[in-house]
Amino acid sequence: MARGLNGSANGAGHWPPPGQEGVVAQTPGSDGSNLPPAVMAALPAVVGVKTTIPANRRSAQTLGTEREGHGILLDDEGLVVTIGYLIMEADTVTITDIDGRELPAHIVGYDYESGFGLVRTEVPVRHRPLRFGDSDSLILRSEAYVAGQGGAKATLKVKIAGRREFAGYWEYLLDNAIFTVPAFPQWGGSALIGIDGDLLGVGSLLVPEALGPGAPAFPGNMYVPINRLKPIFQELVSTGRLSTPPRPWLGLYTLEHVGQLVVAGISDGGPADRAGLQRGDILHALNGDVLDDLADFYRKLWSSGPAGTPVKLRMERDEDAFEVTVRTGDRATYQKFGSD
Repeated sequence: MARGLNGSANGAGHWPPPGQEGVVAQTPGSDGSNLPPAVMAALPAVVGVKTTIPANRRSAQTLGTEREGHGILLDDEGLVVTIGYLIMEADTVTITDIDGRELPAHIVGYDYESGFGLVRTEVPVRHRPLRFGDSDSLILRSEAYVAGQGGAKATLKVKIAGRREFAGYWEYLLDNAIFTVPAFPQWGGSALIGIDGDLLGVGSLLVPEALGPGAPAFPGNMYVPINRLKPIFQELVSTGRLSTPPRPWLGLYTLEHVGQLVVAGISDGGPADRAGLQRGDILHALNGDVLDDLADFYRKLWSSGPAGTPVKLRMERDEDAFEVTVRTGDRATYQKFGSD
């Protein structure tokens, strides 16, 4: 049962100071006595999300056929935002509110670039929705709260450990991700809530080095900033996906290892698979440009043209160099949703 994905973070950060690692946050009591009133009032808007995925769907191999996490109520008609991998290729979606009511829901929209997913319950949820806050207001050492479905007992006070770029191995890049400490154990789709009760981010990952390279290893979480959703929100609600041309996609799972970009996995039937790339291959250049790191790889790939554009990769396999041309694809056509 998939509850999230492990990941690693890139960037700098040197907080908390030595000796303060164990006192960065506190867990409120089950009665919510340590929670600000605005945060306490926001908690009923955090719901549970449970999905089932047919075994023949492509993401079932990596994310499982049953997934659980959280979501956040955004309007009076049952619109819920969550992290996209919970709903990817789902054929059933169930929302559980703070009272334990289970409500069937359907997928409204999905944005691969940000990672946000939207679903809507078949009947309205009887709780006050959350407002969008300003995630740019969160800086190093800012205080906030992370919450899952379940009220005060599922809420944790955190501090911001960093704001920096995050490159994910699944062809994903965030320019200004939010990193929090300490780690929240049920992060997928959880709400990052400001002290004024507004929604500031949605939980995506557990990361082993939330403080960044050069700092002591300290586990935490990565949250997708809610400001990333604001400019695309209305279109996503209206049409389910964005009208902008889809980015070129290779279907590679790529990791940085001792200064090299190593293929750690390949999407079955995707562009890289059809071109014959293999796990363990090393990427050196794209269209003749040397690749510095994972973020540089993605930026060069996405600037090569729309989905369908062929790209030339310089690779290494078993110490032998070779070049291969891969016709990129549209990730959205590779996945299936609902009864498609």
